Amino acid sequence: MANPISLHIDYPDRELNRITSVFRPILIIPILAILALMSGSGAGKNWPIFAGGILFVPTVFMILFKWKYPRWWFDWNSNLTRFFLRVAAYLALLTDGYPSTDEEQVVHVEIPYPNVPKDLKTGLPLVKWFLAIPHYFVLFFLCIGVIGAVIIAWFAILFTGKYPRGLFDFVVGVMRWGLRVSAYAFLLVTDVYPPFSLE
Repeated sequence: MANPISLHIDYPDRELNRITSVFRPILIIPILAILALMSGSGAGKNWPIFAGGILFVPTVFMILFKWKYPRWWFDWNSNLTRFFLRVAAYLALLTDGYPSTDEEQVVHVEIPYPNVPKDLKTGLPLVKWFLAIPHYFVLFFLCIGVIGAVIIAWFAILFTGKYPRGLFDFVVGVMRWGLRVSAYAFLLVTDVYPPFSLE
């Protein structure tokens, strides 16, 4: 069965903004702060104003005992994931458009809403995070490669205004791989095991 999760980022067919690329580590700070507040990153127990990120444990229980994935939980999880990917694309210099909190921009993500009784197996949500362990190891090393690719791309953009296509495809491929693993193990929207592939 084909994996229903997809990520596509439009390749910039124009020169990227050299100035915003140079100062990206500074320009990203406000939107990273918003993302951190929404995902609960760094939030202590005494900070009830934080949203808390992906709804994972409640979703596991709803799938196991009620055989449903509440639509608003799905919408929250998928939209937070889309926002995270827009911020990641901006940080990785894949686009020079500042990340929107709600518009798709150049980052196109497909996460279909699951029909729980038909699409998800009983009990599997309890072990998906464990079954995905081989992916975590591979993605760890791929992410190290992404850091190197982004540094090289930073210099390429600085001198030529262009993101080398091979590096662009590699970074997007790793993001796509990570999205499929996340959709399988934590978003719990599919039982299709993610492929070991950048495509």
